[in-house]
Amino acid sequence: MSDVENLHAMVVFAKVVETRSFTDAAKALGLSKSAVSKEIAALEIRLGAKLLQRTTRRTEVTGVGMTWYQYCARILSEVKSADLFIRQYHEEPTGSLRVVAPVTFGCQCIVPVLNQFVSANLHVSVDLDLTDRPVNLLEDNVDVAIVIRRDLPEHDHYKPLVDISWGLYAAPDYLARFPTIGRPEELTRHDFILFRGPAHTLSLPFRRDKQRRNIDVRSRFRANNSMALVNSAVAQTGIAYLPDYVAQEAVKTGALSRVLPEWEMDIYKSWVLYKHESYISPRVRLFIEALQRAVRQD
Repeated sequence: MSDVENLHAMVVFAKVVETRSFTDAAKALGLSKSAVSKEIAALEIRLGAKLLQRTTRRTEVTGVGMTWYQYCARILSEVKSADLFIRQYHEEPTGSLRVVAPVTFGCQCIVPVLNQFVSANLHVSVDLDLTDRPVNLLEDNVDVAIVIRRDLPEHDHYKPLVDISWGLYAAPDYLARFPTIGRPEELTRHDFILFRGPAHTLSLPFRRDKQRRNIDVRSRFRANNSMALVNSAVAQTGIAYLPDYVAQEAVKTGALSRVLPEWEMDIYKSWVLYKHESYISPRVRLFIEALQRAVRQD
Protein backbone atom coordinates (compact mmCIF):
# COMPACT_ATOMS: atom_id res chain seq x y z
CA MET A 1 0.00 0.00 0.00
CA SER A 2 1.39 3.41 -0.98
CA ASP A 3 1.72 6.29 1.46
CA VAL A 4 -0.99 8.20 -0.42
CA GLU A 5 -3.41 5.26 -0.14
CA ASN A 6 -2.58 4.90 3.54
CA LEU A 7 -3.18 8.59 4.17
CA HIS A 8 -6.55 8.46 2.40
CA ALA A 9 -7.56 5.42 4.45
CA MET A 10 -6.57 7.26 7.64
CA VAL A 11 -8.79 10.20 6.69
CA VAL A 12 -11.78 7.91 6.07
CA PHE A 13 -11.22 5.84 9.19
CA ALA A 14 -10.72 8.90 11.41
CA LYS A 15 -13.95 10.45 10.16
CA VAL A 16 -15.90 7.26 10.89
CA VAL A 17 -14.49 7.14 14.42
CA GLU A 18 -15.30 10.80 15.03
CA THR A 19 -18.88 10.53 13.72
CA ARG A 20 -19.49 6.92 14.83
CA SER A 21 -21.40 6.56 11.56
CA PHE A 22 -20.52 5.37 8.07
CA THR A 23 -23.33 7.47 6.67
CA ASP A 24 -22.26 10.70 8.41
CA ALA A 25 -18.61 10.09 7.56
CA ALA A 26 -19.53 9.62 3.89
CA LYS A 27 -21.49 12.90 3.86
CA ALA A 28 -18.66 14.79 5.54
CA LEU A 29 -16.09 13.45 3.06
CA GLY A 30 -18.29 13.75 -0.03
CA LEU A 31 -18.18 10.01 -0.68
CA SER A 32 -20.80 7.33 -1.02
CA LYS A 33 -21.54 5.10 1.96
CA SER A 34 -20.45 2.07 -0.04
CA ALA A 35 -17.10 3.72 -0.84
CA VAL A 36 -16.49 4.30 2.86
CA SER A 37 -17.44 0.72 3.70
CA LYS A 38 -15.08 -0.66 1.04
CA GLU A 39 -12.23 1.59 2.23
CA ILE A 40 -12.60 0.43 5.83
CA ALA A 41 -12.89 -3.24 4.83
CA ALA A 42 -9.76 -3.00 2.67
CA LEU A 43 -7.95 -1.21 5.48
CA GLU A 44 -8.77 -3.91 8.03
CA ILE A 45 -7.55 -6.57 5.60
CA ARG A 46 -4.27 -4.73 5.01
CA LEU A 47 -3.70 -4.24 8.74
CA GLY A 48 -4.90 -7.69 9.70
CA ALA A 49 -6.98 -6.26 12.53
CA LYS A 50 -10.61 -5.47 13.26
CA LEU A 51 -10.88 -1.70 13.76
CA LEU A 52 -14.64 -1.15 13.82
CA GLN A 53 -17.58 -3.19 15.05
CA ARG A 54 -20.80 -2.37 13.20
CA THR A 55 -24.30 -3.04 14.52
CA THR A 56 -27.67 -2.07 13.10
CA ARG A 57 -27.79 0.97 15.35
CA ARG A 58 -24.21 2.08 15.97
CA THR A 59 -20.60 1.76 14.94
CA GLU A 60 -18.24 0.88 17.81
CA VAL A 61 -14.45 1.24 17.79
CA THR A 62 -12.40 -1.75 18.93
CA GLY A 63 -9.46 -1.37 21.30
CA VAL A 64 -7.00 -1.80 18.44
CA GLY A 65 -9.03 0.63 16.36
CA MET A 66 -8.97 3.32 19.04
CA THR A 67 -5.21 3.02 19.45
CA TRP A 68 -4.68 3.22 15.70
CA TYR A 69 -7.03 6.21 15.58
CA GLN A 70 -4.77 8.10 18.01
CA TYR A 71 -1.89 7.65 15.59
CA CYS A 72 -4.07 8.69 12.67
CA ALA A 73 -5.28 11.81 14.49
CA ARG A 74 -1.73 12.95 15.21
CA ILE A 75 -0.60 12.36 11.63
CA LEU A 76 -3.61 14.13 10.14
CA SER A 77 -3.14 17.03 12.54
CA GLU A 78 0.45 17.42 11.34
CA VAL A 79 -0.72 17.30 7.71
CA LYS A 80 -3.24 20.07 8.42
CA SER A 81 -0.58 22.13 10.18
CA ALA A 82 1.81 21.71 7.25
CA ASP A 83 -0.88 22.80 4.82
CA LEU A 84 -1.79 25.78 7.00
CA PHE A 85 1.88 26.75 7.27
CA ILE A 86 2.27 26.90 3.49
CA ARG A 87 -0.91 28.89 3.05
CA GLN A 88 0.16 31.32 5.77
CA TYR A 89 3.63 31.55 4.25
CA HIS A 90 2.22 32.81 0.97
CA GLU A 91 -0.34 35.12 2.53
CA GLU A 92 0.29 38.84 2.71
CA PRO A 93 0.89 39.85 6.34
CA THR A 94 -2.09 41.63 7.85
CA GLY A 95 -3.41 42.64 11.25
CA SER A 96 -1.93 44.16 14.37
CA LEU A 97 1.59 43.29 15.52
CA ARG A 98 1.98 43.74 19.29
CA VAL A 99 5.61 44.18 20.34
CA VAL A 100 7.23 44.70 23.75
CA ALA A 101 10.85 45.81 24.10
CA PRO A 102 13.19 47.36 26.71
CA VAL A 103 13.06 51.15 26.65
CA THR A 104 16.51 52.12 25.39
CA PHE A 105 17.18 49.05 23.24
CA GLY A 106 13.70 49.44 21.80
CA CYS A 107 14.17 53.10 20.94
CA GLN A 108 17.58 52.67 19.36
CA CYS A 109 17.43 49.22 17.79
CA ILE A 110 13.80 48.08 17.46
CA VAL A 111 11.96 51.25 16.38
CA PRO A 112 14.04 51.71 13.19
CA VAL A 113 13.21 48.14 12.15
CA LEU A 114 9.53 48.65 12.93
CA ASN A 115 9.49 51.83 10.83
CA GLN A 116 10.83 49.93 7.82
CA PHE A 117 8.49 47.01 8.50
CA VAL A 118 5.40 49.23 8.57
CA SER A 119 6.46 50.96 5.35
CA ALA A 120 6.96 47.63 3.59
CA ASN A 121 3.74 46.01 4.85
CA LEU A 122 0.79 48.31 4.26
CA HIS A 123 -1.79 46.04 5.89
CA VAL A 124 0.08 45.64 9.20
CA SER A 125 -0.31 48.00 12.15
CA VAL A 126 2.12 48.04 15.09
CA ASP A 127 1.49 48.49 18.80
CA LEU A 128 4.82 48.96 20.58
CA ASP A 129 5.17 48.91 24.38
CA LEU A 130 8.53 50.13 25.65
CA THR A 131 9.08 48.92 29.19
CA ASP A 132 11.83 47.50 31.38
CA ARG A 133 9.45 45.41 33.48
CA PRO A 134 9.25 41.59 33.05
CA VAL A 135 6.91 40.50 30.26
CA ASN A 136 4.54 37.54 29.98
CA LEU A 137 3.48 36.93 26.38
CA LEU A 138 0.13 35.39 27.26
CA GLU A 139 -0.88 37.62 30.15
CA ASP A 140 0.22 40.79 28.36
CA ASN A 141 -1.38 39.69 25.07
CA VAL A 142 1.62 40.46 22.88
CA ASP A 143 2.93 38.72 19.76
CA VAL A 144 6.64 39.39 20.17
CA ALA A 145 8.80 40.35 23.14
CA ILE A 146 12.43 41.43 22.98
CA VAL A 147 14.40 40.63 26.12
CA ILE A 148 18.00 41.09 27.24
CA ARG A 149 19.53 38.47 29.52
CA ARG A 150 22.79 36.85 30.47
CA ASP A 151 21.36 33.36 30.04
CA LEU A 152 18.86 31.58 27.78
CA PRO A 153 15.27 32.77 28.13
CA GLU A 154 12.92 30.68 30.25
CA HIS A 155 10.30 30.97 27.48
CA ASP A 156 10.06 27.91 25.20
CA HIS A 157 10.03 29.73 21.84
CA TYR A 158 12.76 32.24 21.08
CA LYS A 159 15.35 33.26 18.53
CA PRO A 160 18.70 34.97 19.13
CA LEU A 161 19.25 38.56 18.06
CA VAL A 162 22.63 40.04 18.95
CA ASP A 163 25.20 40.10 21.75
CA ILE A 164 25.29 43.29 23.82
CA SER A 165 28.72 44.13 25.15
CA TRP A 166 29.30 46.61 27.99
CA GLY A 167 32.06 49.05 28.73
CA LEU A 168 33.18 52.05 30.76
CA TYR A 169 32.67 55.56 29.38
CA ALA A 170 33.56 59.02 30.59
CA ALA A 171 33.76 62.57 29.27
CA PRO A 172 37.25 63.50 27.97
CA ASP A 173 37.32 66.57 30.26
CA TYR A 174 36.53 64.39 33.26
CA LEU A 175 39.36 62.00 32.42
CA ALA A 176 41.75 64.91 31.91
CA ARG A 177 41.38 65.87 35.58
CA PHE A 178 42.94 62.60 36.74
CA PRO A 179 46.03 60.52 35.97
CA THR A 180 45.61 58.23 32.96
CA ILE A 181 43.80 55.01 33.82
CA GLY A 182 46.02 52.13 32.72
CA ARG A 183 44.77 49.22 34.82
CA PRO A 184 41.41 48.13 36.27
CA GLU A 185 42.81 48.48 39.79
CA GLU A 186 43.16 52.25 39.27
CA LEU A 187 39.39 52.67 38.93
CA THR A 188 38.71 52.55 42.66
CA ARG A 189 39.57 56.26 43.06
CA HIS A 190 36.75 57.29 40.71
CA ASP A 191 33.02 57.81 41.14
CA PHE A 192 30.80 55.64 38.98
CA ILE A 193 27.46 56.09 37.27
CA LEU A 194 25.52 52.86 37.42
CA PHE A 195 22.14 51.33 36.82
CA ARG A 196 20.01 51.51 39.93
CA GLY A 197 20.50 48.66 42.37
CA PRO A 198 20.28 47.98 46.10
CA ALA A 199 24.00 48.47 46.71
CA HIS A 200 26.20 51.57 46.38
CA THR A 201 29.10 49.44 45.17
CA LEU A 202 29.39 47.04 42.25
CA SER A 203 31.98 44.47 41.28
CA LEU A 204 32.95 45.07 37.65
CA PRO A 205 34.30 42.11 35.63
CA PHE A 206 37.36 42.54 33.39
CA ARG A 207 38.79 39.99 30.93
CA ARG A 208 41.89 40.26 28.80
CA ASP A 209 43.42 37.15 27.26
CA LYS A 210 43.77 34.82 30.26
CA GLN A 211 43.64 37.60 32.83
CA ARG A 212 40.55 38.04 35.00
CA ARG A 213 39.76 40.90 37.35
CA ASN A 214 36.78 41.82 39.52
CA ILE A 215 37.03 45.38 40.79
CA ASP A 216 34.68 46.87 43.39
CA VAL A 217 33.73 50.42 42.45
CA ARG A 218 31.68 53.09 44.25
CA SER A 219 28.61 54.76 42.82
CA ARG A 220 27.30 58.22 43.74
CA PHE A 221 24.80 58.44 40.87
CA ARG A 222 22.35 55.68 39.98
CA ALA A 223 19.43 55.65 37.55
CA ASN A 224 17.07 53.16 35.93
CA ASN A 225 17.53 54.56 32.43
CA SER A 226 20.66 54.23 30.31
CA MET A 227 20.23 57.58 28.55
CA ALA A 228 20.16 59.27 31.96
CA LEU A 229 23.49 57.59 32.68
CA VAL A 230 24.90 58.82 29.36
CA ASN A 231 23.84 62.39 30.11
CA SER A 232 25.36 62.18 33.57
CA ALA A 233 28.64 60.92 32.14
CA VAL A 234 28.69 63.72 29.55
CA ALA A 235 28.17 66.15 32.44
CA GLN A 236 31.39 64.79 34.00
CA THR A 237 29.70 63.25 37.03
CA GLY A 238 31.92 60.19 36.80
CA ILE A 239 32.53 57.03 34.78
CA ALA A 240 29.45 55.28 33.42
CA TYR A 241 29.10 51.54 32.98
CA LEU A 242 26.96 51.15 29.86
CA PRO A 243 26.01 48.88 26.99
CA ASP A 244 28.27 49.83 24.08
CA TYR A 245 25.35 50.55 21.75
CA VAL A 246 23.99 53.13 24.23
CA ALA A 247 27.25 55.10 24.28
CA GLN A 248 27.94 54.73 20.54
CA GLU A 249 26.51 58.08 19.44
CA ALA A 250 28.19 60.03 22.26
CA VAL A 251 31.52 58.42 21.34
CA LYS A 252 31.08 59.42 17.69
CA THR A 253 30.52 63.05 18.65
CA GLY A 254 33.45 63.06 21.05
CA ALA A 255 31.25 63.62 24.11
CA LEU A 256 32.40 60.33 25.67
CA SER A 257 35.51 58.17 25.49
CA ARG A 258 35.90 54.47 26.21
CA VAL A 259 37.91 53.68 29.33
CA LEU A 260 40.21 50.64 29.23
CA PRO A 261 38.97 49.52 25.79
CA GLU A 262 41.48 46.67 25.68
CA TRP A 263 39.60 44.91 28.50
CA GLU A 264 36.35 43.00 27.83
CA MET A 265 33.52 43.33 30.32
CA ASP A 266 29.97 41.97 30.61
CA ILE A 267 28.27 40.53 27.55
CA TYR A 268 24.50 40.12 27.57
CA LYS A 269 22.38 38.59 24.82
CA SER A 270 19.20 39.87 23.24
CA TRP A 271 16.41 37.50 22.26
CA VAL A 272 13.06 37.71 20.52
CA LEU A 273 10.31 35.64 22.15
CA TYR A 274 7.11 34.59 20.40
CA LYS A 275 4.01 32.64 21.31
CA HIS A 276 3.73 28.86 21.05
CA GLU A 277 1.41 28.17 18.13
CA SER A 278 1.14 25.49 15.46
CA TYR A 279 2.38 28.12 13.01
CA ILE A 280 3.79 31.63 13.15
CA SER A 281 1.62 34.21 11.44
CA PRO A 282 3.16 35.98 8.43
CA ARG A 283 3.41 39.35 10.22
CA VAL A 284 5.24 37.80 13.19
CA ARG A 285 7.52 35.61 11.05
CA LEU A 286 8.48 38.43 8.68
CA PHE A 287 9.11 40.87 11.52
CA ILE A 288 11.38 38.42 13.34
CA GLU A 289 13.33 37.79 10.13
CA ALA A 290 13.65 41.53 9.47
CA LEU A 291 14.76 42.14 13.04
CA GLN A 292 17.43 39.44 12.92
CA ARG A 293 18.81 40.81 9.66
CA ALA A 294 18.87 44.40 10.89
CA VAL A 295 20.58 43.91 14.24
CA ARG A 296 23.23 41.65 12.73
CA GLN A 297 24.05 44.18 10.02
CA ASP A 298 24.56 46.85 12.66
